[in-house]
Amino acid sequence: MISLLLLVVVMALVTYIPRLFPLLWLKNVALTPLLKRFLLFTPYAVLASLIFPGLLTATNTVSSALIGGAVAVCLALLRVNLVFVVLGGIAGVYILEVL
Repeated sequence: MISLLLLVVVMALVTYIPRLFPLLWLKNVALTPLLKRFLLFTPYAVLASLIFPGLLTATNTVSSALIGGAVAVCLALLRVNLVFVVLGGIAGVYILEVL
């Protein structure tokens, strides 16, 4: 039990320290507008790189997966509720698979 608690504490420190040091060291540093813009888009790029491989292997055919993803992206760009984005993507795959 002690070793499990020690493991959790060490994992928490390993996760927390890399986030804490830049925050402490860079709090008085002024970022350039280009770097600020780059950092604003980083979460979206990481999310896309995590989702895209799973999207291609989610169905039996790549074309139906791409159509479902395209439907979901179009609905998301129209600022539709997230539930309807997911349902629209599923419907796009289903319609293409049935046809």
